[in-house]
Amino acid sequence: METGLSSTAIHTDLFGTLADGTAVHRWTLERAGTRVRVLTYGGVVQSVEVPGRDGVRAEVALGFPEPAAYETFSSPYFGALVGRYANRIAGASFDLDGRTHRITRNEGRNHLHGGARGFDKRVWDAREISGGVELSLVAEDGEEGFPGRLAVSAAYTLDEDGALRIAYRATTDAPTVLNLTNHTYWNLAGAGSGSAAGHTLRIAAGRITPVDAESLPTGEFLPVDGTRFDFRETRTVGVGYDHNFVLDEGARGPAAELCDPGSGRVLTITTTEPGMQLYTADHFDGQPYAPCDGIALETQHFPDSPNRPEFPSTVLRPGEEYASTTVYGFSVR
Repeated sequence: METGLSSTAIHTDLFGTLADGTAVHRWTLERAGTRVRVLTYGGVVQSVEVPGRDGVRAEVALGFPEPAAYETFSSPYFGALVGRYANRIAGASFDLDGRTHRITRNEGRNHLHGGARGFDKRVWDAREISGGVELSLVAEDGEEGFPGRLAVSAAYTLDEDGALRIAYRATTDAPTVLNLTNHTYWNLAGAGSGSAAGHTLRIAAGRITPVDAESLPTGEFLPVDGTRFDFRETRTVGVGYDHNFVLDEGARGPAAELCDPGSGRVLTITTTEPGMQLYTADHFDGQPYAPCDGIALETQHFPDSPNRPEFPSTVLRPGEEYASTTVYGFSVR
């Protein structure tokens, strides 16, 4: 189906079916040289195609051509909308208003990325909006152990310059915690072209939240000065990162800029979130992608915030609206 409610070209088709027979639809958005494909399964950004210095458009997001692969390779969260809580919660539990909530353990003793059946494994409702598509779902009270019936939406649109904008909204009928992100792996040289470790990166962050052996934050704020975490000036990414960067408040310009020197493609990220997880995919095992074949830059609140009062709060209460926006801009140099 071709539609034309805005200057963004919008097309939807049947992507395929899940193992249980549930239909998965794909929405294609195209504007100003950018083509993005979004799935109703998991809110997945399945494809992003943008031109390089030579004018040739290439696929820069790691993804798959059929639903079965997303079910088979679910744990890396390829392109997924992650929730109800992105990143880790220590001990798979937290206290809220004097009550202890025990949530799904799916990474050892801890909770990761929403649990066994998080938002990345749900089929979302979809409707066309101006400039793109809005996905929505309802997470019932008690799903994966989280309190509150949560109504959540994510609007995927393309700006005039072809930037991909994801705007998240949510409300709840009981106090809960919420932390949403998109988990796209980027390779600006082209998906499947090899390691992205040679990309250059700048992050507007003077501190990180260091982690322990379980990748849980210690509660400290570590200045990046003189460490391998100092990306305030552009440099080669390298490997060995799965860390939350504390974005500088009031910083001018984008929160992050990733570049492939070979093709000239540049990704800039701006966000309303206070943190960004840099993950260099070192744990990929070659099935289907090799280590560091893509780089994730996950805008977020901090890991384990429900257990860390010193971190920005992730509590959402009735009568409040969760609102978060991240914009992915594309250019060449």
